Amino acid sequence: MAAPQIILHHYAFSPYAEKVRLALGLKGLDWGSVEVAMMPPRPLLDPLAGGYRRIPVLQVGADIYCDTHAILPALERLAPEPSLYPTLGPALTEGLTYGLERDLWLAVIGITVHFAGDLPEAFLRDRKDDYLYVDISHAAMEPDFARNAQRVAAWTAWLTQALSDGRRFLGGERAGAADLAHYHLLWLMRGGERAGAVDRLLGLQPIRGWIERVAGIGQGRPQGMSAEAALEAARNAEPAPVEAVNTVPDLVAAAPGDAVTVTPDDFARVPVEGRLVAVDAGGIVIRRDDPQAGALHLHFPRAGFVVTKV
Repeated sequence: MAAPQIILHHYAFSPYAEKVRLALGLKGLDWGSVEVAMMPPRPLLDPLAGGYRRIPVLQVGADIYCDTHAILPALERLAPEPSLYPTLGPALTEGLTYGLERDLWLAVIGITVHFAGDLPEAFLRDRKDDYLYVDISHAAMEPDFARNAQRVAAWTAWLTQALSDGRRFLGGERAGAADLAHYHLLWLMRGGERAGAVDRLLGLQPIRGWIERVAGIGQGRPQGMSAEAALEAARNAEPAPVEAVNTVPDLVAAAPGDAVTVTPDDFARVPVEGRLVAVDAGGIVIRRDDPQAGALHLHFPRAGFVVTKV
């Protein structure tokens, strides 16, 4: 039987989608590319993701992976070689990059807005009211530019120092998830015609070779796919078996089979409803039975998500 088709629901401007696109490229994978809107409504993604509104979302048959810290480990299981974790291993790499991304995200947006100016008004309103809960217009972000620039420049100084010994990638000769997690933040800030100005501000000139090498990984072999076809693929599949277990009952007060919600604890705090299948040190799995998509397993990382018994 052929392996389940990998499908990515994404839009071009999303830096977190770029992180996953590069992961697909690093592994040289074929994948279905479903383009979604930058903001809701997404009527054909909602049946799959239960209203979860962050992008990207990875689909493998009837298994739906939400958040890059669930997506990259899933890709590693599906296609172990070449590894996304060639040096530090998955646990340490995911832990370190999770902290990096969460700490820098709003500061990175501040630098991007400083150079890019305002995005469309509807997008700004959506991010303020329903996603970031912060006004990211140029006028609102600009008073904090110096603070944001210092925060990000301190990080890029570490990055430059780490690469100063001539290594090709952060882990040595082979690219991995650590490179992708650092790169996709730079990718957002340096987009369009901003690269030169951002490089000067953040002192990135010494690592342009590394930037080009990571960009050169490519995106694998995407094939355009309709949202309708992705929905049909889920409907015609069954979720992969998962052991029903809760290994952290003192932290998550729900048992397999209980009705629960899973909600991000920082941005886009939209609860996703389902029945708990499993929760352990690394992840959360819930089951949803959707009239359009059928039986689904939704996978989330533990970090950054709250499970609440309904």
